[in-house]
Amino acid sequence: MLVIVCPGQGAQKPGFLSPWLDLPGYRDRLERLGAAAGVDLLTHGTTSDEATIKDTAVAQPLIVGAGLLTLDALLESAGSGPDLSAVGALAGHSVGEITAAAAAGVLAADDAMGLVALRGRAMAQASAVRPTGMSAVLGGDPEDVAATLAAHGLTAANANGAGQVVAAGTTEQLEALGAAPPAKARVIGLSVAGAFHTTHMEPAVDELAAHAAGLSPADARVPLVSNRDGEVVTGGREVLDRLVEQVRRPVRWDLCMERFTELGVTAILEVAPAGTLVGLAKRALPGVATLALRTPADLDKARSLVAEHGAAS
Repeated sequence: MLVIVCPGQGAQKPGFLSPWLDLPGYRDRLERLGAAAGVDLLTHGTTSDEATIKDTAVAQPLIVGAGLLTLDALLESAGSGPDLSAVGALAGHSVGEITAAAAAGVLAADDAMGLVALRGRAMAQASAVRPTGMSAVLGGDPEDVAATLAAHGLTAANANGAGQVVAAGTTEQLEALGAAPPAKARVIGLSVAGAFHTTHMEPAVDELAAHAAGLSPADARVPLVSNRDGEVVTGGREVLDRLVEQVRRPVRWDLCMERFTELGVTAILEVAPAGTLVGLAKRALPGVATLALRTPADLDKARSLVAEHGAAS
């Protein structure tokens, strides 16, 4: 069984979309996705610097647009649009869940881009209330890590599995964590501009809920593994409600990977900007084949993976 996973914020790197624009028609596709979001994805995916694409209002639509663009390149068949028949499930980490929802047909691409653009702006505004951020905590005893985060007043915003927890809170709290980390753990600051998936994001929820009420989601054509709790969700309105609530709830990617095991997943393919989620899978899911779809040079290997592990194989 094949699952396609979609990365979250922090995975982006300057220029990462440049190779994809050599594919015929893909420059125009990226421009259309950017127009739907009201964000210049062409510039931000090719020439913008690291500081620019770290901006939450830029990073979120950039990541979702990139995922949809590379999914099209992987799955489309001549003139008929994306073919999902071989995909057993979809999942996304944080904002990547919007990518997964759009790929599953819950949201039209334009609606997904409009939603993620609003999400990025609303979360950026919430982040501006006071300086906040996120840091990865790698290793350490889980109980000690939890106690240390609590002592610093931090939230475990992402439980990523494979010995990785992401702490979120104020800049001062994160600096204190870096100075006094849990025993046998490393603390690495992440390229995000806010304490996402915590109560710091409360101001964004009402705005997103009002926008989502005007959308008409469809039921998913492919099961979605929710990053809230690892549950398999297919109802369109439930998926959309979870997307709204997600901004203030912790991401439980560890539970998603546990669900992959229960579903009998044999291969995981991560769309661009790829690398983070397959890295977690390699450590937490030994024996599962993985592939990071970073550039068009990876497409042949990706199609081979789909052919070997997809539902139609």
